[in-house]
Amino acid sequence: MEQLKKVYLSLGSNLGNKLKNLQLALFAINKEVGNVSKVSHVYWSPSWGFESNDFFNACIEVRTKLYPNKILEAILDIETHLGRKRNAEEGYIARTIDIDILYYEREVVSLDTLQIPHPNLQLRRFVLKPLADIAPQFYHPILEKDTRNLLQECRDKGKPTKIEGKLFQNKQQLFSHIDFMAIEGNIGAGKTTLAKKIAQDFNAKLVLERFADNPFLPKFYEDKGRYAFPLEMSFLADRYQQFTDDTSQFDLFKNFMVSDYDIYKSLIFAKVTLQEDEYGLYRKLFTLMYKEVKKPKIYVYLYQNTERLLANIKKRGRDYERNITPEYLERINRGYLDFIKSYPEQNNLIIDANNLDFVENPKDYDLILDEIQDFALELPFYHKF
Repeated sequence: MEQLKKVYLSLGSNLGNKLKNLQLALFAINKEVGNVSKVSHVYWSPSWGFESNDFFNACIEVRTKLYPNKILEAILDIETHLGRKRNAEEGYIARTIDIDILYYEREVVSLDTLQIPHPNLQLRRFVLKPLADIAPQFYHPILEKDTRNLLQECRDKGKPTKIEGKLFQNKQQLFSHIDFMAIEGNIGAGKTTLAKKIAQDFNAKLVLERFADNPFLPKFYEDKGRYAFPLEMSFLADRYQQFTDDTSQFDLFKNFMVSDYDIYKSLIFAKVTLQEDEYGLYRKLFTLMYKEVKKPKIYVYLYQNTERLLANIKKRGRDYERNITPEYLERINRGYLDFIKSYPEQNNLIIDANNLDFVENPKDYDLILDEIQDFALELPFYHKF
């Protein structure tokens, strides 16, 4: 078995959402270079060597099979992908992301395109400070001094300051910080399938809607006028009981919770299916219950148009769904979108899934995970522990 090499990298950003840039770079390094095994605190520091915006800096330890030249190729590609624009002229410029190789084990590499250890690391306090978090006793193979001694002797006048935000070591950590995520969508949108995949891949407690056991559902699709009210009331009672039971019980062996519905869907469907007087009565009861249930930190809505929904419904072949009309699906879609617009304070994410097949195509599944990831990283509390 090939032995993994220990590599130390420095990350910096001074354009755009700096903390998010560092996080996306870390995730990309995990994928393209090797397993990120240690992550430092994030530090604020003034620009070094040129006049520009202030930087956020961090250091990471990576275990990798790659040789130094291949690591360099990978991080250059990551920088380009994250929007770094390199200037052909000499000198420092602002950048969305900057990734430097500090150490590759205790090896010394001297090439035209790469110097290891990094020739300036002992001169930069903004590098030594985060490096001391994760490798305080690592010895410089040329200077024969560890990180703590290099930091003490550094003449750099900059004063890196630890910020409140932190970086996630991997996507599993990010998703576990979500606590509770609801996957919603119209009939046939694939919400249950997506919730199951996320629960399996990220060790989440799975909360599924028990709609298949509802005795009124087949009758409702046969005679909506007669069975709408008992159907919606039975759904509400079941969802309320399930939410209060499942979402209040923390599972020590799971990282977070993911459900294939949010209890607010009860009101959305009721508004579509009930008469005005029935809806008024229903809403009063719903409002009392809604105050007590757990709310998701992220609310994901899988949007698909009516044509795609009908195709999905036909494909899964449930007898009691054969009479669902396009008009009914369109009204449900409008109901969800109206709800999302009405609650801007909720962390709502709409994903257009019309051209995605996240069951058969792993790349489409990854695209959805990336959308959830990028959305989470924009939320201010997601880097606070």
